[in-house]
Amino acid sequence: MCVLSDIEQTLPAFVLLGLPDASLNEAKDRIRAAARNAGVPLSRRKITVNLIPASLPKRGSSFDLAIVMSALAAAGDVRGVGSTVFIAELGLDGQLRPVRGVLPAVMAAVEAGHHRIIVAEENAQEAGLVPAAEVGAYRTLAEVALAFGADAAQVALPEPAVRSEPVLPPVRTRPTQDLSDIAGQHEARFALEIAAAGAHHLLMVGPPGAGKTMLAERLPGILPDLEDDHAMEVTAIHSLSGERLCTELVRKPPFESPHHTATPASIIGGGSGIPRPGAASRAHRGILFLDEAPEYERRVLEALREPLESGMLVLHRASGTASYPARFQLVLALNPCPCGLANGKGIDCMCTAQQRRRYFDRLSGPLLDRVDLQLAVQRLSLADYVDGRSAETSAAVAGRVAEARAAQRERLRRWDYATNAEVQGRILRGELALPRAVTTPLDRALDRSLVSARGWDRVLRVAWTIADLGGRTSPDADDVATALGFRLQERAA
Repeated sequence: MCVLSDIEQTLPAFVLLGLPDASLNEAKDRIRAAARNAGVPLSRRKITVNLIPASLPKRGSSFDLAIVMSALAAAGDVRGVGSTVFIAELGLDGQLRPVRGVLPAVMAAVEAGHHRIIVAEENAQEAGLVPAAEVGAYRTLAEVALAFGADAAQVALPEPAVRSEPVLPPVRTRPTQDLSDIAGQHEARFALEIAAAGAHHLLMVGPPGAGKTMLAERLPGILPDLEDDHAMEVTAIHSLSGERLCTELVRKPPFESPHHTATPASIIGGGSGIPRPGAASRAHRGILFLDEAPEYERRVLEALREPLESGMLVLHRASGTASYPARFQLVLALNPCPCGLANGKGIDCMCTAQQRRRYFDRLSGPLLDRVDLQLAVQRLSLADYVDGRSAETSAAVAGRVAEARAAQRERLRRWDYATNAEVQGRILRGELALPRAVTTPLDRALDRSLVSARGWDRVLRVAWTIADLGGRTSPDADDVATALGFRLQERAA
C-alpha cells in the first residue's frame, strides 16, 4: 500500500482518493487538526492524496500518519519519507495512537523491502518482533515531523507527561491446567495423548460430568511450544484480530472455545468491509474446542470442513477476498442424547429413538469423517473418583508427546511435514505403505464400508502416531487395530 500526495494552486480542499471507507474519509479533518496542534499545519491549497492501489478498498485509521506525512512531504515541510512505512492513528491533539494489525503490516513491509517502520510507542514491541525491521516509535506527530527534518522552531513538542495506559489490553496467557486433576478416564487420557502427539482431531461422546470439557482444556498443556515461524503466524493473527497488544511472540498453542450461540462470522470470520479472522483462525496451530457440538448452527459446523482439510479459510466478499490460516485441532464434545442420560444401559434416558437420531444428525457424516479419534467417554465409577493415587501429570505426558513429535519431524522431513495428521494418502499408500498383514483389520473395515477412503488414511495416520509414542519405527497390527478401534468406538457406543 502506497500513499502519494499532490498540492495544487487552487482553492483550499482536501481530496482523498483510493476507495476510502467512512472512517478513513474522516481522517481529513482529524489530520488537519492534528497537524495544526503539532505545529506543522497543512498547506491551505488543494491537497490530493491517492491511496495506491486505487482499485482496492481501504478502511481504518491506521493510514492517518502516512497520509499526513505524505502531505507534509508534498509541501516540503519534511524530507526523506519516501521509503518509510508509517502506521498509526492520529488524535486531534497530535498524539499517535496504537492500531491493530501492526505485526502483519510490518511483516508485509519488510518482505516488500521497506525496513524502516514508524509506529506509536504502544505498538513498538509488536513491530519489533519482525526480524530486520528498523522500528521507530514516537509519542506525537510533532516528534515524527522533527525526526524527518521539520523546522524545530515551529514544531510544538509536548511537555513530558506520565504515560497513560494502552488503549488495548496486553497479552494474557491462558493458565495451564494439569492432567493430574482428572480422575480415572485412562482410555480418554490415552486418546488425548495421541491427539496431541499427531495433531489429530478428536470427538468425545459421554454423559454430563464425565470430564469431556476438563480433558479438552488440558490438551494445550501437553502440546509442545510453537516454533519461531509458527509463533509468528499465530501472533500476526491475534494482532490482526485486534483483541490485545502483542508485546511478545505467542509461544503457547492457542485455545479457542466459542459458545454454541456464536455466529458464523465470529467463528469462521467476517464483518463489514475486509473480513476479520474468527475463532477458527485464532486457533491456528492450536485447539478449537466446540462443547455441546450439536447445539451449534449447522452452517457453522459445515463451514469447518474445508479448513480441516486445507488448513486455510478463504472468505469471499463483494469488496474482495481474504485468506487466513486455520490449521487447528478440532475437539468436539457432546452428550449421548439430548438429556445426556443414554449412557451404559440408558435406563434413565427419556429420549425417544427419533430424538437421539435428530441429535446426532446435527453432525453430518462428512464432518465426522474428518475427525480422526472418536471416543466414547464413560461415566466415572466411585472407585475411580475416590482413588487416592495421583494421576500422571501433564509434564510427563508432554515429554512423550515431544519425543513423538521429534520422531515425526525426522521421518517426514523429506516431504516437508511436521506431524502425522498432515501426511497425504498417496504417501501412506506409497513410501510409507505397511504390509498387508498389518493393515488387514483396516482393509476389512473398508470392504464392509465401516470406514471411507478418507477414514482409511486417517486410521493409518493415528496408527503411526501410536507407534511413535511407543518408540517403534513403524506401526504393527496392534497399533492399526487400536487406531481403528478409536475410529469405530463412538459408532459402537
